Amino acid sequence: MPKNASRNSVSVTTVEPAVAAPRARRRVGLAAVSRAALPDLTAQISIESHESIGRQIFRALREAIFAGQIMPGMPLSEKEVSDMFQVSRQPVREAFIKLVETGVLQVLPQRGTLVKKISPRKVREGRFIREAIETAVARKAAESITDAQLQVLADNLRDQKLAAKVNDTAAFLALDEAFHFSIAQSIDCTAAWETIQDIKAQMDRVRYLSLPDVSPLSLLIKQHAEILSALRSHDPGAAEEAMRQHLREVLVSLGPIAARYPDWFEADEPERVPLSN
Repeated sequence: MPKNASRNSVSVTTVEPAVAAPRARRRVGLAAVSRAALPDLTAQISIESHESIGRQIFRALREAIFAGQIMPGMPLSEKEVSDMFQVSRQPVREAFIKLVETGVLQVLPQRGTLVKKISPRKVREGRFIREAIETAVARKAAESITDAQLQVLADNLRDQKLAAKVNDTAAFLALDEAFHFSIAQSIDCTAAWETIQDIKAQMDRVRYLSLPDVSPLSLLIKQHAEILSALRSHDPGAAEEAMRQHLREVLVSLGPIAARYPDWFEADEPERVPLSN
């Protein structure tokens, strides 16, 4: 267990994501990335959490990578991470293995463990799979969602607007996750949401980069409102289509974001059968 771990579990950081300064980011070269210090993530670990320490470290590192606090090309060492969290290397090793499986870390001979660049193809693949699952969830939810469950979504949407008003993209993204989770929860199928967590990893990295200018928060809120409206009307077809259009927003932002941050992306690999249609 961590020696100096926080006694309160912190699932959402209130620090503005690094993507808030795109001009500064473009000036960061590979040499600077290799010298970058690992951010202090100890507040993300709780000794009282029901999750294992390895799982908590995985989540903390994943969120830091998504938010741009740990940049593509940056090396990570088990020793450095274990020293930061004051744990043995075993839970850190478990977290690294999971991050490799998720597709955000890679192990290179003679170079060690590095944060991977974003793969445009993996973004499209993740969107394709996520759309297949979440449109089905939205359609089913429209048939059975209760007034109480609709109120949870309405309250979430209200909080999204408040976060957007103060340009708190970190809070907005956490609310966005909760919004989608609540829809899966409304049909008693949280496994659907859990299934896509690793699949959508590359999508999430693009989402952090795209906010708030490429994908305005107002647009995403409008899309969420359309999903909620279809669910409230108990219209399965409309709910499915609203969810589909919302999830395809990442395809709109992918090109501009890759052009803006070319050093953060791998070379594209077009599919034999396009997945973006």
